Amino acid sequence: MSVQEARQGAHGGGCTCGDCPHGAREGHRQAVSAFLAKRDELAAGQGLPAAVAHSAGASRQWVSDELTQSARAVADRSREAGDAWLLAVWRHTLIAVWGTVLVLALAETGTAIGAGWSVARTAGLLTALVVGGLLTATARLHRARGGLLAPLIGEDNRLSTSRTVASAWVLFVVSAVLVLAFQLAAASGHAERDALIDGLELARGAGLLTVLAVVSAIAVVARQVVTVRVLSGRLQKVRAERPRLADLLCDDAGRGSFTDVQYALVSAVAVIFSGVRLARRPEQLPDLPWALALLVTVSAATYFAGKYAEGGRPVVLSVVRAREAGDLDAPIRTGDDIEIRGAGFVPPGAGTPDRLARMVVRIGPVHVHVPLVPVPGGFANPADTVLTVPVPVDVEPGSVEVQVVTAAGTETNRVTVEVTD
Repeated sequence: MSVQEARQGAHGGGCTCGDCPHGAREGHRQAVSAFLAKRDELAAGQGLPAAVAHSAGASRQWVSDELTQSARAVADRSREAGDAWLLAVWRHTLIAVWGTVLVLALAETGTAIGAGWSVARTAGLLTALVVGGLLTATARLHRARGGLLAPLIGEDNRLSTSRTVASAWVLFVVSAVLVLAFQLAAASGHAERDALIDGLELARGAGLLTVLAVVSAIAVVARQVVTVRVLSGRLQKVRAERPRLADLLCDDAGRGSFTDVQYALVSAVAVIFSGVRLARRPEQLPDLPWALALLVTVSAATYFAGKYAEGGRPVVLSVVRAREAGDLDAPIRTGDDIEIRGAGFVPPGAGTPDRLARMVVRIGPVHVHVPLVPVPGGFANPADTVLTVPVPVDVEPGSVEVQVVTAAGTETNRVTVEVTD
């Protein structure tokens, strides 16, 4: 009894362990709250040790180190919460699947009143049960990766729009063929069987098969394009904490994406139209009109063009000496702060503190971690277009190359500056 009560106390209420979904979420929430409180306190100039308060550079470095350690703790809790969410969500995917099967059964029963039960209705119900069983087996096999979400999650731990659209079309085509197969198995006459076989002719399913081929090719090619662009440094990808449904309609930064929205919307409308055609004519594959098939093709091409055009290399445009109010204009010396101006320093999805703390500036042979400078509600440094770092004393005077390494591991171009004694 005491052991059972101890377990209930450990995994309920304020549990913060990573062994259960509730504990992982609660631990992540508390870590985030503690980090935000510390960031705002340090931004207000409170909590600085007396040993570093006399030096602006030393206090800034101490603040950055403190925030970096807290950010890493938040990141660890975030990973635990993400893994726990994936482990817990697979049951919800099964609820969605069998809930859909139940709705279909109720709809068929309701529409059969007056019209009578038919072989096509039985074939549709058997198809739903078979597909539901296959999806259940898939979900159990990948339960540690989100169940049915596992095939839809990309390498960046986000839900892939192209994979989701292709999976929807594959699932629909498989269901349509199963409906015909069950009707063929129940057919007794030669004429009825011949009519069902004729329903699988290419002339009837050409539009549907064309759409299936296009969306499947887009899912494969888009993955290859993204991989090649990431490896070549033309696209910056940062792994997400966990998949979200918003990933289907948004970019990596969480902003709404036109290409993703239109692709998902057009594909959803086309699938619904094909489902209605199948319900009206269950003895043949849905003859998707070529105009609708062309619409899906244009939408897929737009999505692919958007994937190919997104991103770009981070670039350093100029490096200047940072000047505070009251400072005299002077050349760059060791110990001075330099301001690096450019674009793309913070990749989409890399705005979290632990990712910002991973940014590095290479000044000659010395690697300088970009300090985190807190302000109420966020950070003043680093930013997507401006970075401020000190020039270490280990940098030799003379011509020195400056280069930024982003949180995604992408290197910028090199800019040469003159460092004097």
